[in-house]
Amino acid sequence: MSQTHPFQPSQQEIDRRYRNIRAAMAEQGLDGLIVSGSEYTGFEGAVRYMSGFHLLHRYAYVVVPPQGDPVSVYPKEATWVGDHTATFVEEQVKVPHCGEWIANYCRDQGWKRVGVYGLEFVINVRDYQALVDAGLEIVNFDVAFDHARAQKSEEELASIRHSMAVNKAGVLAVVQAYAEGKTEAELMGVAENTFASMGTARNTMDMVLIGPNGSLLPQMVFADPQRKVRDSDGLLYGLEVSGTGGHWVEFSRLLAPQGLSPETQQLMDAYEEFHALAKEHMKTGASAEDVHRKCVKPFEGKGWRMGHVCGHSIGMTMIEHPRIGEGSEFELVENMVCSMHPHVMTEDRTASLYFQETFQVTKDGGVPLSGIPVKWYRGGEAEL
Repeated sequence: MSQTHPFQPSQQEIDRRYRNIRAAMAEQGLDGLIVSGSEYTGFEGAVRYMSGFHLLHRYAYVVVPPQGDPVSVYPKEATWVGDHTATFVEEQVKVPHCGEWIANYCRDQGWKRVGVYGLEFVINVRDYQALVDAGLEIVNFDVAFDHARAQKSEEELASIRHSMAVNKAGVLAVVQAYAEGKTEAELMGVAENTFASMGTARNTMDMVLIGPNGSLLPQMVFADPQRKVRDSDGLLYGLEVSGTGGHWVEFSRLLAPQGLSPETQQLMDAYEEFHALAKEHMKTGASAEDVHRKCVKPFEGKGWRMGHVCGHSIGMTMIEHPRIGEGSEFELVENMVCSMHPHVMTEDRTASLYFQETFQVTKDGGVPLSGIPVKWYRGGEAEL
């Protein structure tokens, strides 16, 4: 019996996804498309988007013809890994060598020019080599695929709001559980317990920034199971999750039990301005580069440096194109969803700030989906 959840896509939603992707295929002149997914955190989402299958282990593909039914392709050793009944793609094959099977399928269909989503980061190297050996003209379809799915439907937005509720619950759990003397990993475990109990499965990506005297060092690291936190620390648990519907969101806030250092307070003030500008400028039709340039102004001219692009599109894959940054000409579409998280640090790298918020693009501007203002916490607060 397959597992069920309230965000299984309707037939109308499935048809919308395939219609948009096939329109992008036609623009690229593709004979067919191979969509790849991997259990690598955040990279499972494209296969789930196109088939409904949630990767538990290894990797999988969806082969999409210009018309007609798609095919899901799994490695044979993963036959009993994951719930293969939880998919809306009827034809499924489980084979010893996915790449060879797909190459033969493409040949039998008479395909020559084939798009691949996941070419830059995801596709299994052995399978890619089989496609090359078959003499196919392989087209990088990563950007086109993400652009085609950038606009979220009402069904997707419901899933995204659920994921945000899960993410916020984990952040609040850490805030409430804080006590001097607990370890970094012990506090992270509180968030993970909340996430798992609310249905994230393995879809979490956790890290921590930590620093002395109410500041944060810029390096993002795993939570340490040995180091005990102190009230004088600055702590930023960077928490990114997808709920049962499979849509990723990012939300975190700063924890500083004894208050912020002067440098961190200045960064926080600039962050507050950044969020206000994101609300103003993340409008339908604005270019991603223009949004970036307008929103990062509070960080300019202060002797600070940027360590990270200020944002990116997000959906069933954790990081989707376009990025919100320089050189990105994509025009934002209504109901696009973006994670915004500029990574800013002092020139000497002794203080930094980085926390996430997920925004919905509307005709009137960006809507922060957490509903939580830009603020910091001392620990033990009853609510965010």
